[in-house]
Amino acid sequence: MTVSASSAPAQNHRFAAFWGRWALIGLPMAFLLVFFLVPFLVVFKISVSEMDNVVFKDLFVWIDGVFHLNINLGNYLLIAKDDLYLETYLSSLKFAGLTTVICLLIAYPFAYFMARSAADRRPALLMLVMLPFWTSFLLRVYAWKMLLADNGVFNNLAIWAGMISEPIKMMNTPFSLVLGMVYTYLPFMILPLYANLEKMDLRLLEAAQDLGATPWQAFWRITVPLSRRGIIAGSMLVFIPCVGEFVIPELLGGPQTLMIGRVLWDEFFSNNDWPMAATVAVVMVLLIIVPLALFNKHHADSAAGARA
Repeated sequence: MTVSASSAPAQNHRFAAFWGRWALIGLPMAFLLVFFLVPFLVVFKISVSEMDNVVFKDLFVWIDGVFHLNINLGNYLLIAKDDLYLETYLSSLKFAGLTTVICLLIAYPFAYFMARSAADRRPALLMLVMLPFWTSFLLRVYAWKMLLADNGVFNNLAIWAGMISEPIKMMNTPFSLVLGMVYTYLPFMILPLYANLEKMDLRLLEAAQDLGATPWQAFWRITVPLSRRGIIAGSMLVFIPCVGEFVIPELLGGPQTLMIGRVLWDEFFSNNDWPMAATVAVVMVLLIIVPLALFNKHHADSAAGARA
């Protein structure tokens, strides 16, 4: 009886720990299943379906005792053969990568200054970073049209100051597109970097200086490596939405800045070709998810090797 009574709390503890781990893992997995995997499978089903007017044909058909699987892969073959889609994907990746690099170059000094400022000033600086979110995203992007137009604020000020004699073409160019995306997504780079740099142990920098390292060497060998997680998180938060961005290319971009979000809109609402639009969306998701999964696997393997 004594052994049984003493083992009961231990069994209850193991039972609670087991279900606690499953709940901790299961809730995020259930969220991803409901809000990502299921919608993705629906979009994938549409991409391999055929349309009969406004109705999608069934993929699985049972006729006279024979089971038929009707999968249309023609849209995927068309994407592989059509240079327009390939150029659009490459253009989206190029602009998203350029935006990510510029955001990192601007955000890192800003986040570093915030993390090293006095503790009583950090809430105010953090509020300034989040202040743009208080205004509608659409209004903030549309305001740049007024600033960058041929008769906009920037050109009028430059002409008034005698810097230029005629307006400079800034709207509907790659410059306006990248400027708009950098302005919009810069806070998403600053916040992860600040969260990472703010928790860094400053005694490591003092130890490096005691060992003869210059401030620049200490920054590159200690601060930057320790902020790698913030750099990766911020880069993902900027790069992934930039790839599929639609509003900014529509309002600020032009024919030279065709991106996959605009192609999706045209296929869905202009051409009314939902299977083709779904195919474009599936390929876009795979372009993001597959490299990200490979990167995470490589990062996990590197971390495991370092621990070993």
